[in-house]
Amino acid sequence: MQNRRTFFRQSFAGALALGAAPWIGNAKIAEVADPVKPKPPKAENPFKLGMAGFTFVNFDLDTTLKTLERLDVHYLCIKDFHLPLDSTDEQIGAFHEKCAAHRVTGYAVGPIYMKSEAEVDRGFAYARRVGVKLIVGVPDYELLPYVDRKVKEYDFHYAIHLHGPDIKIYPDATDAWEHTKDLDGRIGMCLDIGHDLRNGCDPVADLKKYHTRVFDMHIKDVTDSTKAGVGIEIGRGKIDFPALVKAMREINYTGMCSLEYEKDMKDPFLGIAESIGYFKAISDL
Repeated sequence: MQNRRTFFRQSFAGALALGAAPWIGNAKIAEVADPVKPKPPKAENPFKLGMAGFTFVNFDLDTTLKTLERLDVHYLCIKDFHLPLDSTDEQIGAFHEKCAAHRVTGYAVGPIYMKSEAEVDRGFAYARRVGVKLIVGVPDYELLPYVDRKVKEYDFHYAIHLHGPDIKIYPDATDAWEHTKDLDGRIGMCLDIGHDLRNGCDPVADLKKYHTRVFDMHIKDVTDSTKAGVGIEIGRGKIDFPALVKAMREINYTGMCSLEYEKDMKDPFLGIAESIGYFKAISDL
C-alpha cells in the first residue's frame, strides 16, 4: 500500500507529464500562452449599424426611438410616417430633439418614391430641411436625368433602393448599376441584400462588383432566393452573412448597415433583437 508521501509524489509527476511537458518541450508555445503578455490592440471596426425606418411602420416615433436606444443602435433612416414630407421647420426641430434624447441620429431619408419632377423637387427640398445629405429614393427610370441635375445642384448622394421581383423597376443591383453608371458619381444604390437575393442574384458578389456605387445597405435575411422568399431573423435564412462581412472588409465599406426587419411587423421586437445580436457578433461591432 502506498503511503501519502508516495501518492502525492506520483500525482505531481503525473501532472508534470500531462500538463507541464508540452510547455517545457516548446518554449514558443509557453511564450504565446503567457497570460500576462499584452495583446495587440483591436483593429477599429468601420461598420455602422442603423435601422431602416420601415421596420417600425406600425409604431410611433417614441416606440421606435426607445427600442433603438435599448438595442444600442444610434442611426435611423427616416421614413415619412415618422416625419412627413410637409413637416414644418418647428416639427423637424422637435423630431431631432426627440432623437437626440435617445442618442439616435437620422442619417438619411427614405425610401421616397418619385414619379414626377415635382416629387423629385419635393424630396430634395425635404432632405435639405431635415438636414441630411443622403436620399434613399425610387425614381421612375425616365426621371433619372432630372435626379442627376438635382444631385449636382444640392451636392447630395442619392441611393436607389432595390425591390427584388415585387415591382418592375430596380429589381436588383445590376439593374440599378446599369441605370446609374453613366450618371453623376453621387447617384448609386441602397443595396437591399434580401431583395437582391429574391431576384436570383448573389448580394455578396454584387457588393464586390458594384461597391463604388453602394452608398447604403439594408441588411436582412430571407427564406429563399426566389420571389417566394420572405423575411426571417438574420442568420436563419439563405444569406451568407460571414461572407458578406468579409466582403465589406475587403472593399472597405464605410456606409451604413441598416436592419430592415420585415417578419412579424406588428410584433417584431424579439426578431429585431436576435437579428442585431447576430449581426453584431459576426461583424464584431
